[in-house]
Amino acid sequence: MSATPVLALRGISKRFGAVQALTDVDLEVRAGEVVALVGDNGAGKSTLVKTVAGVHAIDDGIIEWGGRPVRIHKPHDAQDLGIATVYQDLSLCDNLDVVGNLFLGQEIRTVGVLDEVEMERRSRELLTTLSIRIPSVRIPTASLSGGQRQTVAIARSLLGDPKLVILDEPTAALGVEQTAQVLDLVERLRERDHAVLLISHNMEDVKAVADRVAVLRLGRNNGVFDVATTTQEEIVAAITGATDNAVTRRSARGSAEAAK
Repeated sequence: MSATPVLALRGISKRFGAVQALTDVDLEVRAGEVVALVGDNGAGKSTLVKTVAGVHAIDDGIIEWGGRPVRIHKPHDAQDLGIATVYQDLSLCDNLDVVGNLFLGQEIRTVGVLDEVEMERRSRELLTTLSIRIPSVRIPTASLSGGQRQTVAIARSLLGDPKLVILDEPTAALGVEQTAQVLDLVERLRERDHAVLLISHNMEDVKAVADRVAVLRLGRNNGVFDVATTTQEEIVAAITGATDNAVTRRSARGSAEAAK
């Protein structure tokens, strides 16, 4: 795993009128790592993601990309850097087939004419590489299951070969088998050395695929946890506020014990 984070947020703050949505938030995501961003409703998860995706400009703080400060004022800024965001609503067109959805807005043309053969070839290649199983790339998207639709939306985000993929509640409202499909794909993204920021309310999903968990509470950091050494109860306690500044407290406790 790379020492330099692909994305680093330093002291990010965002206000909407009288509402302070984010206050001095820090976050790092590295290549080949899945970081889960969790928190209760209103914790600031969506706002933070939208600042990275270019939907909202930050008020204070620094966004670093590959170790250098960058400015993200609009979605195209994020896309140009190599940030792909898959929102919960997916934005798929049910009347188009899988190929049509994958290349929507970035169609391949030869002498001004859509190159359907090349787009179909690339679609098959991409889905095969990601081990995504669907009946046909020419099947209408409306005919796909929820899990298949989610994997198609994620695959579409990879056409530009992004370095960071942001997934907003990718398993929400999915069944067990469909959820497994999506989580398998998240694992595959890590294997391909993508940095992944996963927003989720489902602690089982988080424990299954995340390397680290960053907790937001009331727009502030409330702990970053190593999944392998942290219990689900500790993470939930940080989310609900039963523990404050969990990481700071743990570090302080460790230092005190070492000093004994």
